[in-house]
Amino acid sequence: MDFLRRTWAEINLDCLCENARAVKKCLSDRTEMMAVVKADAYGHGDRMVSRELEGLGVRRFGVSNLEEAAGLRSAGINGEILIFGVTPPGFAKDLAEYRVAQAILNLEYAKELSAAAQAADVCVEGHLKLDTGMGRIGFVAGRPSGSIPVLLEACHLPGLRITGAFSHFSSSDDVSEEGIAYTREQYRRFRDTLDGLAAAGYPIPFAHLQNSAGIVSYPEYQFDGARAGIILYGQPLDFLPGHDIALKPVMSLRSTVAMVKEISAGDCISYSRTFRAEHPMRIATVPVGYADGYLRAFSNKADVIIRGKRARVVGNVCMDQMMVDVSGIDGVQEGDLVTLAGRDGNEEITFGELAALAGTIHYELLCLVGKRVPRMYLKDGKVVKILDFNRV
Repeated sequence: MDFLRRTWAEINLDCLCENARAVKKCLSDRTEMMAVVKADAYGHGDRMVSRELEGLGVRRFGVSNLEEAAGLRSAGINGEILIFGVTPPGFAKDLAEYRVAQAILNLEYAKELSAAAQAADVCVEGHLKLDTGMGRIGFVAGRPSGSIPVLLEACHLPGLRITGAFSHFSSSDDVSEEGIAYTREQYRRFRDTLDGLAAAGYPIPFAHLQNSAGIVSYPEYQFDGARAGIILYGQPLDFLPGHDIALKPVMSLRSTVAMVKEISAGDCISYSRTFRAEHPMRIATVPVGYADGYLRAFSNKADVIIRGKRARVVGNVCMDQMMVDVSGIDGVQEGDLVTLAGRDGNEEITFGELAALAGTIHYELLCLVGKRVPRMYLKDGKVVKILDFNRV
């Protein structure tokens, strides 16, 4: 492999494509999938992921900010791009030049963006963001600030071209009666707002509401588009009982054994001496730590896989290294493959398993895989590209 064998992430593009096909099967013919590739495609590499998906026929992409959108354009992505977050109105010319649609958050923002677009002599495309219950950003649907007259005023501002509207489920992964009722209410508010705009003579060309959990749990709430995020990357929706979408994890996290040593009963491992050996042990040092996104919260809790067997992390995870107990694994030596997340033989460690140990969600762990961790892209069983951010 043409990179330093320290710690790396393997990105399986075949699994990505299989997941995208599985998502499309959940959607009706009239509903188009928007691939959410914000946060560097959840740590998977937005440019490589977007190129692969565009080759598969995906025409819409969702990002968080203008920098991400510009990066996709520079990588040759031609599909439609929507920015979910805020772009300062002063960048109206950039939005137009990059052919990027901007979320329109409220009337004041719409007016500022309109003025900036007129000053730059450009027209900015926008999607109305409706807050139906997330409480984050957007026109508050069902209240005066999100009333039909206010929305229509935004739609008719010069320098803006409103081509879509969207909202975001806050609780589509909540299967309690209260969670289901809340999601239904969000759907009702979104639908009623769209109906009101259409009745007032401004039908929205492209409406989208469903997120990943919404695609799986609420197929009846489809509009023109649906936003696929975490399910594209093969992370299971275990919190949704009965879901039948087949997903394959796209990312595996690997490292190597840097050193193997023998320790005696009573010896301590790592900072703060949180682990003390009760008997002689064999300890392997692995060159990965919290600076790579392997959390300190995994200390004395997580397993890794070496030679097809699990080995427990012992002592506190350091910034760049950690130690594991390999006493029960024969023949472990320097250079052996270490699987931090992924499959090796009959054993598998999922990002969901690791997230549970840290009291968080797999989204966060994927996004935290550091930039100093090279990404190795696999397709048809072969390495097709290695992105090593450490090279100069």
